[in-house]
Amino acid sequence: MEIVYVYTKKRSEFGRQCNFSDRAAELHVDIPPDDNVLEDFIERNPVDIGIQCVQEMSEHDANTERFETNVRGINHTEGGWPKDVNPNELEQVTRYRKKVEKDEVYISAVLQLGNSMEHCIKQNNAVDIYEEYFENVDAEIIDEAATAKTINVFRDPNDIKRTATHISWYPDGPRKLAVAYCNLVFQSTSPETSMESYIWDVENPNKPEMTIKPVSPLTCLEYNPKDAHILLGGCYNGQIAYWDTRKGSQPVELTPIEQSHRDPAYKTIWIQSKTGTECFSTSTDGQVLWWDIRKMGEPTDKMYLDKKQEFHNAQGAYCLEYEPTMPTKFMAGTEQGNIISCNRKAKTPLDKIAAVFTGHIGPVYALQRNPQFTKNFLSVGDWCARIWSEDIRESSIMWTKQYSSYLTDGCWSPIRPAVFFITKMDGTLDVWDIIFKQNNPTLTLQVCDCPLYSLRVQESGKLIATGSQDGTTTLLELSEGLYTMGRNEKNLVTNMFERETRREKILDTRHKEIRLKERTKEGKDEKKDDKKHETHETHKTEGEEGGEKPKEEVVEDEENLYTKAEKEFFDIISSEKKKQPTPNNDFSEVEKKDWLDEQLKITLDIPESVDDSLADATEVQHSSIVEDDENSKVETVPVEDETPDEHD
Repeated sequence: MEIVYVYTKKRSEFGRQCNFSDRAAELHVDIPPDDNVLEDFIERNPVDIGIQCVQEMSEHDANTERFETNVRGINHTEGGWPKDVNPNELEQVTRYRKKVEKDEVYISAVLQLGNSMEHCIKQNNAVDIYEEYFENVDAEIIDEAATAKTINVFRDPNDIKRTATHISWYPDGPRKLAVAYCNLVFQSTSPETSMESYIWDVENPNKPEMTIKPVSPLTCLEYNPKDAHILLGGCYNGQIAYWDTRKGSQPVELTPIEQSHRDPAYKTIWIQSKTGTECFSTSTDGQVLWWDIRKMGEPTDKMYLDKKQEFHNAQGAYCLEYEPTMPTKFMAGTEQGNIISCNRKAKTPLDKIAAVFTGHIGPVYALQRNPQFTKNFLSVGDWCARIWSEDIRESSIMWTKQYSSYLTDGCWSPIRPAVFFITKMDGTLDVWDIIFKQNNPTLTLQVCDCPLYSLRVQESGKLIATGSQDGTTTLLELSEGLYTMGRNEKNLVTNMFERETRREKILDTRHKEIRLKERTKEGKDEKKDDKKHETHETHKTEGEEGGEKPKEEVVEDEENLYTKAEKEFFDIISSEKKKQPTPNNDFSEVEKKDWLDEQLKITLDIPESVDDSLADATEVQHSSIVEDDENSKVETVPVEDETPDEHD
């Protein structure tokens, strides 16, 4: 930096020599001493003065001008070859090189360049410009409290406010936001409600940078990760459209109504492909459709969220999860609270639904795999968020507390594997750090007073955008601890997930064993009851034929005595009811019915060894039930026909 000081003079004096001369001293100001001023001061004695044996230094800060960078494309072509020489032909190139090497100009040019090249080579050998001086020095980890601050607020510019249903970050840096606006309550939508969505500049909340004009309100909007000018949107009427920002606000192409979803297209995702033009979408109509934006006349593939691939039984989906490392697999969160793992390229239709994870009692609104551990994924629905492992289908391995307000969206931090975010209907944003604590969120922010519906974290993990019911999109900046990965964080999270997975496996195995034992016990009890019932019937028949058996030969279990007597009673009642005539107004028939009721009374002869206190049995309608101590003997004697007077 050049330091310049400018001297100014009159033009008439410019270049004139300086004339110096001797003269007497001149007195300009004379201030006599004033003794009265001395009264305002006192003498300081002793006087302490600090003196350092070093040179006094001063420190200055200078802020240099910022260097602005621009990204520009260049067209690189193979240069240096004449038009008549094809650089791809080895023979022509070799012949031309030999011709040039014989030229004297070539030799002198090489000699001149050799000196400068030698200097550069020696310089590179002396100093390693890529050397890391502090490679082994660990950065200081400052334990600061988790915080977040609001950077900007983007409001729906329309008079009739709509919900910010989806947010997508610009893929080439945190400079822009694409926000989809839609009124999800269709019946209350006014005809004057705008259908436009917007692209916002992060630094300019006053006016949208660009307006997206769909044919139906957008429920979702996604940037193409390979081409930042292309956006894909799902409409409320089920159509899929895409925009090219270089071609204006109108959609470039739309899917036909008859080939589109029958319900709102709640989620669209770009697929990792060579062309960067493939995508797929889902809706609450139970369909998953694959598209290519080069030909949107019909879907390239179709799948129903049903095990048998039947459309009328398909479960409607609200969200999708796609991992580029597993291009044929994806997951869907349904209205019924299930998470369905699917394989697009399965050999048979039955294999397309690979697994079903059940745990939520309401619709699953968000579903995302952990960026560092793809086997584990986060689901958000009803009043809690759950972390799952692909190895366990019966239950999640971790879950949050049950909130008092409904959850609407959630996602993982792209940098820290232990951090995830949740939005709720009460307008709060919860930040969970499962390494720090598992029972409560690390940070809770009251973003606004109305419900939050959408959430998206920027790729660097530092910025987070939330969309609310009144169309307000709030941009937040997290504290450094929430987007800086710790030294052992990956190992800690790995151990935590593995430990919880093992615990759930053990509990699941234990539950299966208990259920198996219960079923086995129930089967044995049924067989035992049937066998004892057969034995009892045999004893009854023998008693009728050969008289009463001795006490020591008839032994019954006390536990089954009540059950058998009750069963016999109901068997007799049902058989006698079948013999009875249909009731009518004839008095003779009523008398006959009363006489038959008297015949249904059963008397049980109790052995002498049984305590007299048990002889008083409980009378249930027309039978007596007797209980006895263990190893007691019970024999049922048929009731002989007798007249009502004799019975009394």
